[in-house]
Amino acid sequence: MSRHATPPMSTRLLRSYVGGEWRTATDEGTPLHDAATGEEIARISSTGIDMRAALEYGRRVGGPALRELTFHQRAALLKALASHLREHRDELYALSTRTGATRSDTMVDVDGGIGVLFSYSSKGRRELPNDTVYLDGAVEPLSKGGTFVGRHIGTPLRGVSVQINAFNFPVWGPLEKFAPAFLAGVPSLVKPASQTAYLTEKLVELMLSSGLLPEGSLQLVCGSAGDLLDHVTEQDLVSFTGSAATARKLRARPAVVRNAVRFNAEADSLNCSILGPDATPGTAEFDLFVKQLVTEMTVKAGQKCTAIRRAFVPAELIDAVQEAACERLGRVTVGNPANEDVRMGALASLEQREEVRRSLKALSDAGRVVFGDPDHVDVVDADAERGAFLSPVLLRADDPERAEPHEVEAFGPVSTLLPYTSTEQVVELAARGQGSLVGSVVTGDADFGRDVVLGAAPWHGRMLVLDADDAKESTGHGSPLPMLVHGGPGRAGGGEELGGIRAVLHHLQRTAVQASPKVLTAVGNSWVPGAPRSEGVHPFRKSLAELRIGDSVVAGPRTVTDADVAHFAEFTGDTFYAHTDPKAAEANPLFGGIVAHGYLVVSFAAGLFVSPEPGPVLANYGLENLRFLTPVKPGDELTVTLTCKQITPRENADYGEVRWDADVTNAAGESVAKYDVLTLVAKETAQ
Repeated sequence: MSRHATPPMSTRLLRSYVGGEWRTATDEGTPLHDAATGEEIARISSTGIDMRAALEYGRRVGGPALRELTFHQRAALLKALASHLREHRDELYALSTRTGATRSDTMVDVDGGIGVLFSYSSKGRRELPNDTVYLDGAVEPLSKGGTFVGRHIGTPLRGVSVQINAFNFPVWGPLEKFAPAFLAGVPSLVKPASQTAYLTEKLVELMLSSGLLPEGSLQLVCGSAGDLLDHVTEQDLVSFTGSAATARKLRARPAVVRNAVRFNAEADSLNCSILGPDATPGTAEFDLFVKQLVTEMTVKAGQKCTAIRRAFVPAELIDAVQEAACERLGRVTVGNPANEDVRMGALASLEQREEVRRSLKALSDAGRVVFGDPDHVDVVDADAERGAFLSPVLLRADDPERAEPHEVEAFGPVSTLLPYTSTEQVVELAARGQGSLVGSVVTGDADFGRDVVLGAAPWHGRMLVLDADDAKESTGHGSPLPMLVHGGPGRAGGGEELGGIRAVLHHLQRTAVQASPKVLTAVGNSWVPGAPRSEGVHPFRKSLAELRIGDSVVAGPRTVTDADVAHFAEFTGDTFYAHTDPKAAEANPLFGGIVAHGYLVVSFAAGLFVSPEPGPVLANYGLENLRFLTPVKPGDELTVTLTCKQITPRENADYGEVRWDADVTNAAGESVAKYDVLTLVAKETAQ
């Protein structure tokens, strides 16, 4: 079947995309309802989908197609895909309203998800090679003579990344899992939560219709996962977002256990925010705390795994915080999310609302409701009973040692105020959540912030310290960022669902390769000392198309004189005594006399190896890993060996990056300086 457009939204069966075509279930499916109106908008079922065949298709078709591309090529596709989705985001916005999301909620989900694609594209081009192999760490010497060396490499797993997502972020959730898997070269099979799967279906349709994705790199299953996890192998991965209870069940599936399948979970957690004792009423931090608390309670109607569930405040400030929070909550309008005057929309479903109410009953045993009515809410432009509307509910538990606030999560617009009396106590209380995705500290006292962060960090995947200095630019307590870890220990799932290049490496197999320098150079496409070098035409006269790894030039010697050292000191102003005061330099146990400046050595080396005429080398843009190893004294002779170490063509430019190994030696053959030279080189020689 073709990748055709979705028919107008009506009661219809959502489709799955598996095996290279859209497929519809063979039964009537389960109804899905508009969160705000209660209207039936679609049905969902995966009956008839061959899960084993879908996984095999991803391994057989998607995997090889992705692995043919370099990291940079995959990164470029992510950028193009993000641009395509941005052009069509109004289609996603329109459906997002039916999930109960307001306009601002939708921006977090849709724009945030598209932003993840852009972010991984950028990081992939900056931090990964334009190659299919990832070099993990430096070369390890394994022998005295240097003929036996080792290095870790990363290569894509030969399976499928099975991505099981929650209902609260039907766009951002799939994209934040898809992006690192795609960049790593591993195909994805997306299984959205049923309540909001119609929005994920639209997302996948837009992604496929872009024509950018290699066939088999993305599949979609709408409906039950069925026996999907019975067919995973040691080369597959599972990434899950949802409840901790469900995560435990999935992690224990026989095939997952038997095959040691990589399983990453982001689960519900009782995240906390801590107000510092210094943040009294009238301070910027007091206002920031209250504003953040109310925001986290009401964005996405509190249906965020990062929302603040426990708000710890100094005992003497709890009355003031309660008053300020209740006043601010009183200004929150609840109702039809399509109405621009509405601040908080509906929960995802009536079932979800009842689940929150059940959790509230348990929490009420430990505290009292100080704002809101779990059973009644005034709504704007909607029917309060047909839609899954719920009032924001703030509780106060004066005994912070009660178990319920630290064990029961109401996954909705609910938070509990709890008092504390010391730094030690609040750190201990934060840990009672048994592992959280995020905690925040709102304080102007850097020492208090440090004590809480270091004390609570072992139980948290992310910590935000909010104060008057960073408030204007802070992304907030509940906003995970693709360049930082998103995940947490213990109850929060034990995973790191995001985390920059870490998330990409999660999809690669790290392998230690032990070999000769020649073989290790061939495996990693990066020159290893001891591997063959080729001398002849000066490598600076070669374009990127002509240059080869191992191309080298040996230049020198040049004798360093007393006059050179004195002139460099006067010219640069670097008159450190080891270069200018013979008596003091003689007393220095490291030098025993006047020595040349390290940067003089590097400058002389450049003068030796450079080819001055115009040519393919366009610019020198830096040095890396510079180390001065042996002091250079007047009278020493310097020789430099420059070897092409790594070649990285830029995909959308007429030049690329070349990394050169520079080794400066003295007459005795001792290395006095080692470093990498970075240059930009034209792909073709100008005619």
